[in-house]
Amino acid sequence: MSQLIRVGHSPDPDDAFMFHALANDKIPTGDLRFAHELQDIETLNRRAMNGELEVSAVSIHAYSHLLDKYALLPSGCSMGDKYGPMIVANKPLVISDLPNVTIAVPGTLTTAFLTLRLLFNDIAPGKAVKYEVMPFDHIIDAVASGKYDAGLIIHEGQLTFQNQGLKLVVDLGVWWQDKTGLPLPLGGNVVRKDLGAATMSEISRLLKESIRYGLEHRKEALNHALQYARDMDVSLADKFVGMYVNDWTLDYGDRGRAAVRKLLDEAHKAGVIDKPVAVEFVA
Repeated sequence: MSQLIRVGHSPDPDDAFMFHALANDKIPTGDLRFAHELQDIETLNRRAMNGELEVSAVSIHAYSHLLDKYALLPSGCSMGDKYGPMIVANKPLVISDLPNVTIAVPGTLTTAFLTLRLLFNDIAPGKAVKYEVMPFDHIIDAVASGKYDAGLIIHEGQLTFQNQGLKLVVDLGVWWQDKTGLPLPLGGNVVRKDLGAATMSEISRLLKESIRYGLEHRKEALNHALQYARDMDVSLADKFVGMYVNDWTLDYGDRGRAAVRKLLDEAHKAGVIDKPVAVEFVA
């Protein structure tokens, strides 16, 4: 009898590209049967807190709260290598203006929000971020309409925000790399520990195989991903997928693992995360 593995991931072209082979039976999965549940990343973060899904995409920030239930898979990370979440505004602002405005954010468990708080810790120690939470795909419109002065944008908004006349205040991936010399680990995939070591290892192998399949059959996987590409043509979707599905995604590697530990260590030192995080990757 096959074992059902429910996989949660975002309805975005990079995740769709990554999971194409698993979702469309392009690789044999043996005794495991995968069912995909597509939801925004903050919803998946919240569901992971309850241990609902066997496998899920989560923010690296959220992972810091999941150590009892989940381990990080060594494949499937979204790494901002000199790019990442951005703060954009409807008028020219500089970083020092940010403590004086309300920022629309895509969720408090996102790595984007964690990094924003680390930025504030640098530019305005002790000053809290003034923010409102809203779905990530509503933020650009809310800032463009003047409802908020600034917005913290993730996903494909990083490539399309200028279409609505918005202006970049800071790219947090660039800021983080300038500060630490390391890329910004934004999201990863986790697997529930109660599945046992053998099943966790097999899921890890299959996820890596799915990512490799997509990279080796790029046009096919991109065609699948295009149905989730909001406001993007083929070339822009291809660029976005290339940003977040690449060699980092096949395996964090030593530098990627160091980046995860550094981010969570700095967040703990800054008081953004209460406890030290002992990062655990599936072997």
